[in-house]
Amino acid sequence: MSEPAEVLRARWLEYLRHERRLSPLTLAAYGDDVASFLGFLTLHRGGAATAASLGTLKAADMRAWAAERRAKGLGPRGLARALAALRSFFRFLHRREGIANAEIGLVRTPKLPRTLPKPLAAPRAADVLAEAGEVREAAWEQARDIALLTLLYGAGLRIGEALSLKGADAKLGEALRVVGKGRKERVVPVIGPAREAVARYAALCPYALTPKGPLFFSTRGKPYSARMAQALMQNLRGRLGLPATATPHALRHSFATHLLENGGDLRAIQELLGHASLATTQKYTAVDSARLMAIYENAHPRARKAG
Repeated sequence: MSEPAEVLRARWLEYLRHERRLSPLTLAAYGDDVASFLGFLTLHRGGAATAASLGTLKAADMRAWAAERRAKGLGPRGLARALAALRSFFRFLHRREGIANAEIGLVRTPKLPRTLPKPLAAPRAADVLAEAGEVREAAWEQARDIALLTLLYGAGLRIGEALSLKGADAKLGEALRVVGKGRKERVVPVIGPAREAVARYAALCPYALTPKGPLFFSTRGKPYSARMAQALMQNLRGRLGLPATATPHALRHSFATHLLENGGDLRAIQELLGHASLATTQKYTAVDSARLMAIYENAHPRARKAG
């Protein structure tokens, strides 16, 4: 009797967790995407998917699932990720389970528009850090919010990297070892204001900071989440009149852009950000060029005459 596809999905997720060492966020997203696909097949083909049926699927079946996801509001980037998850699942089936299906190779990923990072200007980033201390009433929560956002802007951490820090990291030195995408470790320097902000939070936090426990806690003593950080930035956007692009990740963009504006070496910034490819980091040079062109067009007499 052919194995249920859901059993295969569970084994694939274990493989991604233990051998590929994907981050928890990526793992959850990939798992949801393939669960959506298997659920779609149950209705599309009139029965739960099995190992045997997965081997007989056609590209048209996969495209029908993708079309349904788009119809339900999934954007091009979300669909591209979902298809990447599906490809990963079928590679696993082929290499580990002996279930070959080349039809997935016939499904094209949607073309994504080239986007540039949207950093905050240095004064606005400073405003965010200052205003973060005004959102909460409790002093320890004020200190937590300031410490978290200062790490994003002062060390260029991803929100997931900052929230994965443990109590053992509370006494920051001049450098911090973080685990980024693909479980890759890197060392980032920590500026004085970030060390001071974390130390103040640690001194005020009412919950025990144990070596293996979370560094950042929610009001109720649970690990602070990325969703909470996003809600904090939404609050700050309203208070400061910032655009919707002012997200926790925008502070990381600001870190990179402001380093580049002040003469930072592109290779060094790549290392600090943990980018696998220099091409990813080079997007920040385009941001800097765009800023310079805007200044030129607004200020240069010849540019004004040409307009």
